[in-house]
Amino acid sequence: MFKLPDIPLSIFSKMSQLSAAHGAINLSQGFPDFDVDPMLIDIIKETASKKVHQYCPMSGLPELLQETAKLIDNTYGRKLNHNKEILITAGATQGIFTSIQALIEPGDEVLILDPSYDCYCMPITLSQGIPVRIPLNKEFLPDWELIQKNTTNKTKLIITNNPHNPSGRSWTESDMLELSNLLNSWKHLYHLSDEVYEHITFENTHLSANLYPALHSKTIIVSSFGKTFHITGWKVGYVVAPKAIMNEIKKVHQYLVFTVNSISQHALAQYLKSQDVKKLGPFYQKKRDLFRSGLKESRFDLLPCEGTYFQLASFDKISALDDTSFCEDLVTKFKLAAIPVSVFSAHKEEKKVVRFCFAKEDETLINATKILCEI
Repeated sequence: MFKLPDIPLSIFSKMSQLSAAHGAINLSQGFPDFDVDPMLIDIIKETASKKVHQYCPMSGLPELLQETAKLIDNTYGRKLNHNKEILITAGATQGIFTSIQALIEPGDEVLILDPSYDCYCMPITLSQGIPVRIPLNKEFLPDWELIQKNTTNKTKLIITNNPHNPSGRSWTESDMLELSNLLNSWKHLYHLSDEVYEHITFENTHLSANLYPALHSKTIIVSSFGKTFHITGWKVGYVVAPKAIMNEIKKVHQYLVFTVNSISQHALAQYLKSQDVKKLGPFYQKKRDLFRSGLKESRFDLLPCEGTYFQLASFDKISALDDTSFCEDLVTKFKLAAIPVSVFSAHKEEKKVVRFCFAKEDETLINATKILCEI
């Protein structure tokens, strides 16, 4: 009768509801609690008084498409045709959904590397495709031997996420070479690269698919202005793809949302002209380091964090509970919300690891670490 009758309330919604109910510090969902740049607020105020309240072109406001192309060129040295190879979307999630709907036909298999963001499987299922979920290795990096074993003539797409949510790990040059070899080995295999945290990296430079010409003809890249500029509620992202693939993505996009809200597009086009995204990594690295240093005296074991604004921590020395039960106890007993990592995997592998979001005010992070050190 219904397509998704067994899909429960997401863990993100559940933990945020519990957090609100118990007056807890919410380090579960990935959204900042600090103010938006005052310059952007001023631009919004000015923009709202202009004649910008009707539909933008389906692909995006031309000025925003141009500024996005400049951003990619300045960051990665890749020159794009902004009219034919870039699409403005209603958030990265819509970009991912639309791309999958455009590519996947009934019976097509899609490789997903677990743990993975929960928005990947549903558009595959709705397209009558088959998600093939492959675990990352114990360091949360790709197991290329296992990926090769699971790639068949039915495999249409591989979805990658770098920097990786939930682990915060970043890919290496070796990983990018293995990916290129995989795509070259299979004529009908395409690549969807989720890079929403592309500008939030620390010691290591982000290895975007934009940097590798060998990947361009078969790769769709999805990113997020919401993540980059701390405006997650705006739900504005973008997709990069070669013309032939982009034409198919646009066909779905025009019947899904048609176009993205006009005020945000005009504001972002203006805002991008003055922004240096290279400052974003150092900004979040200070928060990461503050959070990690605050947990030195805790019983949590911190895992590596090379990008994103998420920190994984093992509670193996603290509790025998599974990670979901531990997170429920954490919010109800200690007034702090986190996310269990097992929910990001198909088989809910239990590793006694939870995810904290450190995209918060310094005071919030300090208070959170004090609580965690008492556990």
